Amino acid sequence: MKRALIVSPHWPPLNAPDMQRVRMSLPYYRSHGWEPIILCVGDAWQDGIREPELDQTIPPDIRVIRVPALSLSWTRFLGLHNVGLRCWLHFFWAGCRLLRREKIDLVFFSNTQFVTFTLGRIWRALFEIPYVFDVQDPWRTDYYERKGSRRPPGGWKYQLARCMAWLLEGWSFRRVSAIMSVSPHYLNDLRARYPHLAPVPTAVIGFGASRDDLVKANALEAPVERYHREDGEIHLLYTGASGPVMPHSLTVLFDGLKLYHRRSPQRARRLQFHFLGTSYVAPGQGKNSVIPVAESCGVGSQVHEIPHRLGHLECLRLQTEADILLLPGSSDFAYSPSKIYPYYLTGRPILGAVFKGSVMEKLLDDLACAYVVRFDLDGSKEAAYDALCRFFDLAIEGFPPGSFPPRNDAYFNHHFHAETLTALQCELFEQALSPLIAPSP
Repeated sequence: MKRALIVSPHWPPLNAPDMQRVRMSLPYYRSHGWEPIILCVGDAWQDGIREPELDQTIPPDIRVIRVPALSLSWTRFLGLHNVGLRCWLHFFWAGCRLLRREKIDLVFFSNTQFVTFTLGRIWRALFEIPYVFDVQDPWRTDYYERKGSRRPPGGWKYQLARCMAWLLEGWSFRRVSAIMSVSPHYLNDLRARYPHLAPVPTAVIGFGASRDDLVKANALEAPVERYHREDGEIHLLYTGASGPVMPHSLTVLFDGLKLYHRRSPQRARRLQFHFLGTSYVAPGQGKNSVIPVAESCGVGSQVHEIPHRLGHLECLRLQTEADILLLPGSSDFAYSPSKIYPYYLTGRPILGAVFKGSVMEKLLDDLACAYVVRFDLDGSKEAAYDALCRFFDLAIEGFPPGSFPPRNDAYFNHHFHAETLTALQCELFEQALSPLIAPSP
């Protein structure tokens, strides 16, 4: 059996989105010929929300190497919180020890701490070990320079991260053996920037969803009540971060609700919108990002927000209990929201408010799992508002037959179940081992 060193700084009990692909894949790697070894940062050196229940989802026989990182107790005085920077040197030495002593066939970087990607090229130069990158988000991006985008999230940290991306991305990808990504747009951008990547094997592989996670979520003790229900109310739920790429679609959603108030005020008052876990911070630290948009549209009284991050399994449990699940689209058309897949598994009605031509629009059409409201970045939104009002009527009427298209279960099982996606990862690993005339370092 071949062996893969998987570099994932975040690891349970930490609840972080960039380690979810590997976590859900762990039960299936061996059945496809690969023995995983995890290289992560020890819990004592992590900064973030803990979810101890996630430990129960890790197979007990998986080897996990936990290493230290620079302590936040003093790096925070330098403004340095990024775990990738804090753990880089420790990962370098731990990886060198492992690669020198043991037979490792491939190194797989599956995280969004992009500075760790530089280790791939260094280890390849030292040990001739091929490496694979998982591009969950773009390292380099011109999103904030595009028309209609918000100002960058600001300060010298953003400028430093941008400078590091320009300096290090191309160098790190120079000798990469294969690339996977959640979006074809990210791969296209990389090939356009770096023509030498043309012969490098690539694959578009989403995060997918795990039925095992859903079973564990439903077995949890009754969670803390996150919102109160009154008779006759219909509750629409969104779980997860709400970044600077969402306000466009949220504005369309809330303007549609305002129009519905004018047309059917009594019905409109029954609709309650919940946005839970909209930032990545601990309880008591987050700031509302959705309610200000709702208030500017005049519907703030019907929108409720919990800004701090919630547990992954708790969110799954909440999704199964919601009347309707919300999927506001991103103005980054390449964005591929991983929450689509657990949403699908719940079987709950889904409302998608998406930009025409986006990856998210295509995903929802392929899965046939949602009522889709489409709109352009520029131009009139009247058709979208009318579509939203029709959806709200359907919700009030209990979604009569024909409200949604027939779900494409065969397509989901083939493309988005964790076991299937793990098989695709392993196919790409095999391709990465094939002889490839790589450019000189």
